[in-house]
Amino acid sequence: MVTNAHYDAGETQDPAAREAALFARLRSLLESAQAGAPALRQQLEGVAIDSLIDRAALQQAPVIRKGDLLALQAQNPPFAGLSPVKSGALKRLLVSPGPIFDPEGRAEDWWGAARALFAAGMRKEDIVHNAFSYHLTPGGHMMESGAHALGCAVIPAGVGNTDQQVEAITVLKPSGYIGTPDFLKILLDRMVATGAASPFRHALVSGAAFPASLQQALASAGIDAYQAYATAELGVAAYETSARSGLVVNEGLIVEIVRPGTGEAITDGEVGEVVVTRLSPEYPLLRFGTGDLSRVLPGLSTCGRTNMRLAGWMGRADQRTKVKGMFVDPAQIAAIGRRFPGLGRLRLVVSREAEQDVMSLKAEAGTAGDGLQAELEAALQAATKMKGGVEIVAPGSLPNDGKVIADERPVE
Repeated sequence: MVTNAHYDAGETQDPAAREAALFARLRSLLESAQAGAPALRQQLEGVAIDSLIDRAALQQAPVIRKGDLLALQAQNPPFAGLSPVKSGALKRLLVSPGPIFDPEGRAEDWWGAARALFAAGMRKEDIVHNAFSYHLTPGGHMMESGAHALGCAVIPAGVGNTDQQVEAITVLKPSGYIGTPDFLKILLDRMVATGAASPFRHALVSGAAFPASLQQALASAGIDAYQAYATAELGVAAYETSARSGLVVNEGLIVEIVRPGTGEAITDGEVGEVVVTRLSPEYPLLRFGTGDLSRVLPGLSTCGRTNMRLAGWMGRADQRTKVKGMFVDPAQIAAIGRRFPGLGRLRLVVSREAEQDVMSLKAEAGTAGDGLQAELEAALQAATKMKGGVEIVAPGSLPNDGKVIADERPVE
């Protein structure tokens, strides 16, 4: 039920009750879906579904990463054995760059966009201009389904054809805009150039950077713009609210922040990879690694929504780096950390000296201890099959940016 402040009561429920309900739904969903989804069944090997009662237990299951989907779908088309339903039972079969194939189910607001649109100020009988692509990719359909769930009328503009879009905007006068923030600026500039007045009052933007300068430009044009974090696999995963403090996680998702290259959850506030479990009967993604970096913000939002908050997009987690012709993976550095649990953050710095690649592992430690540096050098060589130096640094001195491997070699 839509209220004035929130889309429904689920947004303000007790966090402990939400958590218990999420994991109960997860267990029920996995029990019913695994028979028809061989990749999901393989992911659950050795995991008792009835043991998945909380986030700690969830770490028993390995992470499936977005970067794996291309190969997995080639082996088992079209959806890698992750969907338990027949393709003909779906509403749409979509294609993202790669190509990666994405399903859309038939439920109303299947992508979970309505909450984000509501938080951005859009309401029943508003007219909204949807400038996300409708051509093969999910973006346009994702946002249109949410707008329809709210009761909005949608102008299916897609991308390009700026003059034609401005003509439609001038006549139809949509109060809401959905699309990338930079294309909204292009439309506004074109309206100024043609002498047309902008009817936009609200906007939900995604898919591109939204710097403070652009935020100010839109605000100066009288547009209250909010951000959403969405992917082709997950739909809208998190969205900005009137609190203007981070992005609130969407209902129906279990979001974890893990150490890049691993499936290990890290402490709230630490930057790591966003891993999402989506409770969808048509596409039940279990521990799906997005490859995006973020961190959990402390406390609850002042807007009254009680779900977890993310700091927003903070870069990419895939830091796999070639050194001396061999790849070094963040998982290898994480393995060193597990061998030395007394250490804080670790960061492998790759640089160039005397026309050669050089590795140096920076390790946070309270005291160097007898032989710690030599032990870490040996561990680094064992993990990477290459020699590298070790620098012991003070606890808390390495940046909290999720970076495990820093490639500082000059770009030629």
